[in-house]
Amino acid sequence: MRAFLLFLLLCVAPACRQDMHDQPKVEPFEASDFFADGRSARPQVEGTIARGELSLDEHLAAGRVDGELATTFPFEVTAEVMERGRGRYAIFCAPCHGSVGHGDGMIVQRGLRAPTSFHSERLRESPPGYFFDVITNGFGAMFDYADRITPRDRWAIVSFVRALQLSQNAELADAAPEARRVLEEEGS
Repeated sequence: MRAFLLFLLLCVAPACRQDMHDQPKVEPFEASDFFADGRSARPQVEGTIARGELSLDEHLAAGRVDGELATTFPFEVTAEVMERGRGRYAIFCAPCHGSVGHGDGMIVQRGLRAPTSFHSERLRESPPGYFFDVITNGFGAMFDYADRITPRDRWAIVSFVRALQLSQNAELADAAPEARRVLEEEGS
């Protein structure tokens, strides 16, 4: 029996060490002999910017120019940008706004409140910066997507929304001459 107790004591004794528990690190509000004032918590160095938080381009990062909502896009809208916008729209926007922006997405079909149609007069006349701002900060029942969608992707979505607005509110006179001829032939 004594041998068993001695064996048990030898097995348990090493577990009493606190080396892994008490690692050499600075804990909040712990005194430190490294700094002359004895504090471990240090104030931020003036001018410090958190990683990923520096935005030198207000137009791109905030959707504003001189504090006003941007009326232009911060970069050229290409076919690749539109395609990226279409994909991001399908993921983040279509569940509520629907595939063409009428506010009839799957969430609405399940009973939640419908968002305003992108084809309303007010939204057709809103500048691109307005849509960017709503995606970034949310509006009404819509929560913000700033932490889910990068600024470039938000602008891509805005470009796609503009394309949806044009596609759903176009008139025959807006079509290119060759497309207009085809449409006129099909209509007759």
